[in-house]
Amino acid sequence: MLDLIFAALIVYGIHLGLPSTMALLSGQVNFDFLAGPRDVTPELSVAVQRARRATANLGESLPIFLALAILAIVMGKQAGEAAAIWLALRLVYTPIYIMGVAHIRTLVWLGSIVCLIMMALALV
Repeated sequence: MLDLIFAALIVYGIHLGLPSTMALLSGQVNFDFLAGPRDVTPELSVAVQRARRATANLGESLPIFLALAILAIVMGKQAGEAAAIWLALRLVYTPIYIMGVAHIRTLVWLGSIVCLIMMALALV
């Protein structure tokens, strides 16, 4: 389970830099903007805005995942399979969200929520 926790944290770390990297590579921002106070934000593409929202979404569910994963370790419960599927679904969710695939994105998100519920049920 520890490997899944570390993997989830690495994924989140990559997520944090994804919108800025996308904006930089597409020429929407430059290094001076990224290194500065960002008082004025330029108009960003839909894809960069989606990447921001995908990152925020991961940031909302990551604390729940971490709490459940740590509790599983402490309590000696088996929740690794649900945790691994949650992580896989979160990896799939981001590119689907950035590409704007609406209904499948929602199903993938729902699957990740089901995994969190399965992890919680493994604790009882």
